[in-house]
Amino acid sequence: MVVEIGRLTAPTLGCVRTTPPPPPLTLWGETWRYALITLIGAMIVVARYAELPSYPDWLLVVDILVGLASLVALHWRRRYPMTIALVLTAVSVPCISVAGPSLLAFVSVATRRRWREIIPLSLATIAAGLVVSEFDPALRDPLLVSLASNVGLTALVVVWGMYVGSRRELLRTLVDRAETAESEQAARVAQARTAERARIAREMHDVLAHRISMVSLHAGALAYRTDLSPEEIRRSAEIIQSSSHEALVELREVLGVLRDDSGDAAPELPQPSARDIATLIAEARATGMVIDESIKADLDALPVGTGRTAYRVIQESLTNARKHAPHTAVFVGVHGSPGTGIDMAISNPLPLGGTQNGTPGAGLGLVGLAERVHLAGGEFGHRLTPDGRFEIHARLPWPA
Repeated sequence: MVVEIGRLTAPTLGCVRTTPPPPPLTLWGETWRYALITLIGAMIVVARYAELPSYPDWLLVVDILVGLASLVALHWRRRYPMTIALVLTAVSVPCISVAGPSLLAFVSVATRRRWREIIPLSLATIAAGLVVSEFDPALRDPLLVSLASNVGLTALVVVWGMYVGSRRELLRTLVDRAETAESEQAARVAQARTAERARIAREMHDVLAHRISMVSLHAGALAYRTDLSPEEIRRSAEIIQSSSHEALVELREVLGVLRDDSGDAAPELPQPSARDIATLIAEARATGMVIDESIKADLDALPVGTGRTAYRVIQESLTNARKHAPHTAVFVGVHGSPGTGIDMAISNPLPLGGTQNGTPGAGLGLVGLAERVHLAGGEFGHRLTPDGRFEIHARLPWPA
């Protein structure tokens, strides 16, 4: 069994075709339908009883009362379509005023577009019409004429009812598709917004962790070193002031992106590139880090996205070395060329005695780096080497 939600296609294996429920009844829709069938019933009643005035008055009264009762029964035509249609068709034989309500009940069944219901009801309607034409003196016609007129009227009712049902299904399908498309669009927008905010959060982590680690390092030196000269104290205070100022500026820029609610747009400043790696290493040396670099690549030729990822890898690696292994020499190696990719290796010896500067960390820096590198189509890993060094290695694609 196959069921396609929204389009409501016909199931296989002989199952009954499913159709969408009819639209809810409205006051205006019911009013004009009841007015039309009342008019049809009244015209037939006038044609019958005016043709043969010999009919007793009580028969006319009974006919009208039964016709009014059939109007009330039409209220349940959607709940019990076949039952109401068959009953009204049978009652329309002795009570001609029920012809209009039975016609509406027939149309209601035809809108369901189920041949196992339409064929029996059509035969019953044709038979009822032939009986009326044969035995009612006021409406008697030749058999062939009566048969042709009843078959034609029945076919017209079936065609009209199936057209209405098909139009309802088409409208329902279009509404379902529109609602589905709207919900999918809303989901895509929410997903893009979530992904963008996650990228902004990574930017915030990379920027602030780098600056705050420098502040913490020099503040710790001022707190524990009592033998510093006034010139060294002044220099450390300048580094703390400069790093704090830059951290506040970059934090304001990142938060500005969040306030602007940029949706699925690319993250705004700060956006460093590979050419800023030299400046990054120079800033780290200015804070007192010992860095041995080996850069054998034309960083200016790197694609923008790859260069930004390379910058973040080196920035986070230096931040980790400053936080967890201060006063150790850090090696930064970068080499590569177009077509072969770019490799980065950053390593530092483990600190003796596990000394750290006390800067707290979320423990997600390496996780974020791995995610960045993998999203860029590269490889990322970190390990402890046999000679007691902590090494971070990343490889990024560099198209020819």
